Amino acid sequence: MNTAAELARQGRQLSREDRERLVDDLLESLNEPAVSELDAAWAAEVDRRLAAYDRGEVMAVSAEQVFAKARAIAK
Repeated sequence: MNTAAELARQGRQLSREDRERLVDDLLESLNEPAVSELDAAWAAEVDRRLAAYDRGEVMAVSAEQVFAKARAIAK
């Protein structure tokens, strides 16, 4: 069985592009539980906000207004 050191040695022989892809894949695998929890939290937040909008508790703001305000803040 390969050790981490042996895998790292083999990884150094890859092209830069393949090493970058490998690092991204490994980091993604470490974050999978967090990403799954985050996705679930965002889905719940979207549902909460949509329900509040449907009940008339909040008003929609156009993207045009949002971007205009962002540009004003950025100045």
